Amino acid sequence: MTDASGPEEASPPFNPPADPAPPTNAEREVSADDISLGKRLRQPRTAISIVLPIVVLVLVIRALPGFHLEALPGNILAANKWLLLAALGVYYLGFPLRGYRWTILLRGIGFRLGVRDASEIIFLSWLVNCLVPAKLGDIYRAYLLKINSSVSLSRTFGTVFIERVLDLFAIAVLGLASGFVSFRNGMPPAVQFVFALGAVVVLILGLGLFTLRNFGRRILEILPFPHSVLELYDKFEEGVFGAIELRQVPILGLVTGLIWATEAMRLFLVVEALGFPGVHLGISGSFFVALAGSLLTAVPFTPGGLGIVEAGVGSLLTIVYGVPPTEAATIVLVDRAISVLSIIVLGSLTYTVSPKRRGAGLRRAPGPAGAPT
Repeated sequence: MTDASGPEEASPPFNPPADPAPPTNAEREVSADDISLGKRLRQPRTAISIVLPIVVLVLVIRALPGFHLEALPGNILAANKWLLLAALGVYYLGFPLRGYRWTILLRGIGFRLGVRDASEIIFLSWLVNCLVPAKLGDIYRAYLLKINSSVSLSRTFGTVFIERVLDLFAIAVLGLASGFVSFRNGMPPAVQFVFALGAVVVLILGLGLFTLRNFGRRILEILPFPHSVLELYDKFEEGVFGAIELRQVPILGLVTGLIWATEAMRLFLVVEALGFPGVHLGISGSFFVALAGSLLTAVPFTPGGLGIVEAGVGSLLTIVYGVPPTEAATIVLVDRAISVLSIIVLGSLTYTVSPKRRGAGLRRAPGPAGAPT
């Protein structure tokens, strides 16, 4: 076994070998049962995390002055179906973009994966995130790649982690920019809070990466962790910092921006499809609201931010943009039907037929580096 803490791999910049390293003992202990989707869905806490926020959200919405529950079906049925299909199509365009970005990151650690395979694995991981709390889908994504190839689980999870960091940076920066455009004549207190939150996120991410890069292993060595934990950390750190080369930053930034543009355009098209009089977010407003909602999905207490996202986006629409409660609830329901319900339906079908969940579906990617064996 290659010692991941050796001088060649620990010295910056990372230059991991083309052939995936054999798994550590701790990685071998991870089994399908540990992150089984069926097992997680049968757990009482999963059911509570799904049912409780829905009940609370319904009670809160019904108590809002001016909210008319009976108007929701008519509002939805009157929507422009072509614009809703366009919103669905734009949203799903984000998955091959995410797959392409992940292939770039994996190439940085010496593993080649096709965009189609990467997109399918990401799609399956999103299904898990929509059904169970604690962002288990991110772990499931790394696990799927592990059982379909010989790439290190910890190193792969490092690429997932740095991808999440890129997303949070993009959400914060694009959200701040779109908010500035939308509210350049004056910011309501709620927007000022979102701005402050975005600035804090960027600061925490920057400090976190700096600490991880320069002091992560030293901190673990001080603490009473077994050597297997240090092995896992070394591979994870290689995945985080070995995945991005300086020359790849522009393309990663461009692709990440396009990914979040699909989120904003989905909401923009939903609002236009519903066609409520006087309700027009515009492109900048759609960016701001959609990115604020995406930031709330990072809260791991409920599947896909269930209850938290709906409350946050609904509050932004009503308080900041002056959308009436009934119309705001309609926008949120339709938008979440596209971004969550469609994932559950189509993702479940994909999960049923996909050979990747059994470790038998990875296609051979072109190129010599890291081809599955």
